[in-house]
Amino acid sequence: MPRVSRLLSLADQNLLVLPSLLLCDFGNLEREIARLKTAGVQALHLDVMDGNFVPNLTYGLPIVSALRRLTDMPLDTHLMICRPERYVQAFVDAGADMVTVHAEATDKPQAVLEQIRDLGASAGLAFNPSTSLDVLKSCAKSCDLVLVMSVEAGFGGQAFDPSAVGRIREVRSIVGDKVVIEVDGGINEDTIDVCASAGAQWFVAGSAIFKQSDYGQALHGLTRLVTQH
Repeated sequence: MPRVSRLLSLADQNLLVLPSLLLCDFGNLEREIARLKTAGVQALHLDVMDGNFVPNLTYGLPIVSALRRLTDMPLDTHLMICRPERYVQAFVDAGADMVTVHAEATDKPQAVLEQIRDLGASAGLAFNPSTSLDVLKSCAKSCDLVLVMSVEAGFGGQAFDPSAVGRIREVRSIVGDKVVIEVDGGINEDTIDVCASAGAQWFVAGSAIFKQSDYGQALHGLTRLVTQH
Protein backbone atom coordinates (compact mmCIF):
# COMPACT_ATOMS: atom_id res chain seq x y z
CA MET A 1 0.00 0.00 0.00
CA PRO A 2 1.40 3.45 -0.84
CA ARG A 3 2.69 5.31 2.19
CA VAL A 4 0.29 8.20 1.67
CA SER A 5 -2.72 5.86 1.90
CA ARG A 6 -1.25 3.88 4.82
CA LEU A 7 -0.88 6.93 7.02
CA LEU A 8 -4.04 8.76 6.07
CA SER A 9 -6.08 5.60 6.59
CA LEU A 10 -5.44 6.22 10.29
CA ALA A 11 -7.50 9.39 9.92
CA ASP A 12 -10.53 7.16 9.44
CA GLN A 13 -10.20 6.31 13.14
CA ASN A 14 -10.60 10.05 13.68
CA LEU A 15 -8.72 10.49 16.96
CA LEU A 16 -5.10 9.46 17.32
CA VAL A 17 -2.38 10.09 19.91
CA LEU A 18 1.14 10.20 18.46
CA PRO A 19 4.16 10.10 20.77
CA SER A 20 6.83 12.67 19.98
CA LEU A 21 10.14 10.85 20.09
CA LEU A 22 11.97 14.01 21.12
CA LEU A 23 11.89 12.84 24.74
CA CYS A 24 12.49 9.13 24.21
CA ASP A 25 15.64 7.30 25.31
CA PHE A 26 17.74 7.37 22.14
CA GLY A 27 20.33 5.18 23.81
CA ASN A 28 17.75 2.39 23.75
CA LEU A 29 15.82 3.29 20.63
CA GLU A 30 14.86 -0.25 19.64
CA ARG A 31 13.54 -0.93 23.14
CA GLU A 32 11.57 2.33 23.14
CA ILE A 33 9.90 1.49 19.84
CA ALA A 34 8.99 -1.96 21.15
CA ARG A 35 7.48 -0.43 24.30
CA LEU A 36 5.43 2.02 22.25
CA LYS A 37 4.20 -0.73 19.95
CA THR A 38 3.17 -2.85 22.95
CA ALA A 39 1.38 0.19 24.41
CA GLY A 40 -0.80 0.39 21.31
CA VAL A 41 0.82 3.31 19.52
CA GLN A 42 -0.11 3.37 15.83
CA ALA A 43 2.18 6.10 14.44
CA LEU A 44 5.26 8.04 15.54
CA HIS A 45 5.88 11.79 15.46
CA LEU A 46 9.41 12.95 14.65
CA ASP A 47 10.55 16.50 15.44
CA VAL A 48 13.43 17.53 13.17
CA MET A 49 15.07 20.84 14.18
CA ASP A 50 17.96 22.53 12.38
CA GLY A 51 19.26 25.05 14.93
CA ASN A 52 18.40 27.79 12.43
CA PHE A 53 14.65 27.98 11.89
CA VAL A 54 14.39 27.13 15.59
CA PRO A 55 17.18 27.59 18.15
CA ASN A 56 17.25 23.94 19.14
CA LEU A 57 19.05 21.16 17.23
CA THR A 58 17.70 17.60 17.30
CA TYR A 59 18.09 14.66 14.93
CA GLY A 60 17.86 14.23 11.17
CA LEU A 61 17.95 11.70 8.38
CA PRO A 62 19.95 8.95 10.16
CA ILE A 63 17.33 8.65 12.91
CA VAL A 64 14.46 8.57 10.40
CA SER A 65 16.26 5.83 8.48
CA ALA A 66 16.96 3.90 11.69
CA LEU A 67 13.32 4.10 12.75
CA ARG A 68 12.21 2.91 9.34
CA ARG A 69 14.36 -0.19 9.81
CA LEU A 70 13.03 -0.76 13.34
CA THR A 71 9.30 -0.44 12.68
CA ASP A 72 6.60 -0.46 10.05
CA MET A 73 4.57 2.11 12.00
CA PRO A 74 3.89 5.27 9.95
CA LEU A 75 6.36 8.10 10.54
CA ASP A 76 4.84 11.57 10.89
CA THR A 77 7.85 13.82 10.27
CA HIS A 78 7.69 17.47 11.38
CA LEU A 79 10.42 19.53 9.73
CA MET A 80 11.31 22.61 11.75
CA ILE A 81 13.97 23.65 9.25
CA CYS A 82 14.63 26.54 6.88
CA ARG A 83 13.91 26.02 3.19
CA PRO A 84 12.51 22.51 3.69
CA GLU A 85 12.16 22.01 -0.06
CA ARG A 86 15.89 21.22 -0.11
CA TYR A 87 15.41 18.16 2.10
CA VAL A 88 11.94 16.81 1.35
CA GLN A 89 13.21 14.22 -1.12
CA ALA A 90 15.80 12.92 1.36
CA PHE A 91 13.28 12.54 4.18
CA VAL A 92 10.80 10.70 1.98
CA ASP A 93 13.60 8.44 0.77
CA ALA A 94 14.57 7.82 4.41
CA GLY A 95 11.07 6.53 5.15
CA ALA A 96 8.85 9.46 6.16
CA ASP A 97 5.17 8.82 5.48
CA MET A 98 4.00 12.33 6.34
CA VAL A 99 6.21 15.37 5.87
CA THR A 100 5.03 18.57 7.55
CA VAL A 101 6.76 21.88 6.84
CA HIS A 102 6.29 25.27 8.48
CA ALA A 103 4.47 28.08 6.71
CA GLU A 104 7.11 30.41 8.17
CA ALA A 105 10.04 28.42 6.74
CA THR A 106 9.42 28.74 3.00
CA ASP A 107 8.34 31.42 0.53
CA LYS A 108 6.37 28.90 -1.53
CA PRO A 109 4.44 26.63 0.84
CA GLN A 110 2.03 25.32 -1.79
CA ALA A 111 4.89 24.29 -4.08
CA VAL A 112 6.55 22.39 -1.22
CA LEU A 113 3.29 20.64 -0.34
CA GLU A 114 2.88 19.54 -3.95
CA GLN A 115 6.51 18.40 -4.00
CA ILE A 116 5.84 16.16 -1.00
CA ARG A 117 2.73 14.68 -2.57
CA ASP A 118 4.50 14.07 -5.87
CA LEU A 119 7.06 12.00 -3.97
CA GLY A 120 4.31 9.73 -2.63
CA ALA A 121 4.11 11.05 0.93
CA SER A 122 1.36 12.94 2.73
CA ALA A 123 1.80 16.70 3.03
CA GLY A 124 1.31 18.81 6.14
CA LEU A 125 1.57 22.53 6.84
CA ALA A 126 2.42 23.79 10.35
CA PHE A 127 1.73 27.17 11.94
CA ASN A 128 3.30 28.68 15.04
CA PRO A 129 0.88 30.38 17.49
CA SER A 130 1.73 33.90 16.31
CA THR A 131 1.54 33.18 12.57
CA SER A 132 -1.46 34.30 10.55
CA LEU A 133 -3.49 31.52 8.96
CA ASP A 134 -4.16 33.59 5.83
CA VAL A 135 -1.72 31.58 3.67
CA LEU A 136 -3.69 28.43 4.45
CA LYS A 137 -6.60 29.71 2.39
CA SER A 138 -4.55 29.41 -0.80
CA CYS A 139 -2.86 26.12 0.21
CA ALA A 140 -5.74 24.16 1.72
CA LYS A 141 -6.29 21.95 -1.35
CA SER A 142 -2.64 20.87 -1.23
CA CYS A 143 -2.74 19.89 2.46
CA ASP A 144 -3.41 16.44 3.82
CA LEU A 145 -2.82 17.75 7.34
CA VAL A 146 -2.57 21.07 9.16
CA LEU A 147 -0.48 21.17 12.32
CA VAL A 148 -1.57 23.78 14.85
CA MET A 149 1.32 24.48 17.20
CA SER A 150 0.14 25.15 20.74
CA VAL A 151 3.66 26.27 21.70
CA GLU A 152 6.33 28.08 19.74
CA ALA A 153 8.25 25.48 17.76
CA GLY A 154 11.69 24.57 19.03
CA PHE A 155 11.61 22.87 22.42
CA GLY A 156 9.73 20.06 24.11
CA GLY A 157 8.05 20.40 27.49
CA GLN A 158 6.54 23.87 26.97
CA ALA A 159 3.21 24.93 28.47
CA PHE A 160 0.08 24.79 26.31
CA ASP A 161 -1.04 28.08 24.74
CA PRO A 162 -4.88 28.29 25.12
CA SER A 163 -5.13 30.40 21.93
CA ALA A 164 -4.58 27.15 20.02
CA VAL A 165 -8.18 26.15 20.70
CA GLY A 166 -9.59 29.03 18.68
CA ARG A 167 -7.00 28.44 15.95
CA ILE A 168 -8.06 24.80 15.62
CA ARG A 169 -11.62 25.99 15.00
CA GLU A 170 -10.38 28.56 12.49
CA VAL A 171 -8.36 25.96 10.61
CA ARG A 172 -11.39 23.68 10.41
CA SER A 173 -13.47 26.49 8.95
CA ILE A 174 -10.83 26.98 6.24
CA VAL A 175 -10.01 23.38 5.29
CA GLY A 176 -13.35 21.67 5.80
CA ASP A 177 -13.68 18.02 6.79
CA LYS A 178 -11.21 16.39 4.39
CA VAL A 179 -7.99 17.56 6.04
CA VAL A 180 -6.58 16.17 9.29
CA ILE A 181 -5.96 18.72 12.05
CA GLU A 182 -3.08 17.89 14.37
CA VAL A 183 -2.07 19.78 17.52
CA ASP A 184 1.37 19.77 19.10
CA GLY A 185 2.69 21.35 22.30
CA GLY A 186 1.75 20.87 25.94
CA ILE A 187 -0.70 18.07 25.17
CA ASN A 188 -1.60 16.13 28.31
CA GLU A 189 -4.65 14.98 30.24
CA ASP A 190 -5.50 18.59 31.12
CA THR A 191 -5.43 19.95 27.56
CA ILE A 192 -6.23 17.14 25.13
CA ASP A 193 -10.00 17.17 25.64
CA VAL A 194 -10.48 20.86 24.81
CA CYS A 195 -8.45 20.40 21.61
CA ALA A 196 -10.62 17.45 20.58
CA SER A 197 -13.75 19.49 21.31
CA ALA A 198 -12.43 22.23 19.00
CA GLY A 199 -11.95 19.77 16.14
CA ALA A 200 -8.40 18.40 16.42
CA GLN A 201 -8.00 14.76 15.40
CA TRP A 202 -4.33 13.95 15.98
CA PHE A 203 -2.56 14.84 19.23
CA VAL A 204 1.21 14.91 19.62
CA ALA A 205 2.29 14.01 23.15
CA GLY A 206 5.81 14.03 24.55
CA SER A 207 6.11 14.39 28.33
CA ALA A 208 2.62 12.96 28.81
CA ILE A 209 3.93 9.62 27.54
CA PHE A 210 7.70 9.49 27.96
CA LYS A 211 7.78 10.86 31.50
CA GLN A 212 5.38 8.12 32.62
CA SER A 213 6.58 4.71 33.76
CA ASP A 214 3.82 2.85 31.91
CA TYR A 215 3.45 3.97 28.28
CA GLY A 216 0.32 1.88 27.80
CA GLN A 217 -1.44 3.42 30.77
CA ALA A 218 -0.42 6.91 29.64
CA LEU A 219 -1.68 6.31 26.10
CA HIS A 220 -4.92 4.81 27.37
CA GLY A 221 -5.53 7.78 29.65
CA LEU A 222 -5.06 10.28 26.82
CA THR A 223 -7.11 8.27 24.33
CA ARG A 224 -9.96 7.82 26.80
CA LEU A 225 -10.34 11.58 27.08
CA VAL A 226 -10.82 12.10 23.33
CA THR A 227 -12.75 9.02 22.20
CA GLN A 228 -15.99 10.51 23.53
CA HIS A 229 -15.89 13.13 20.72
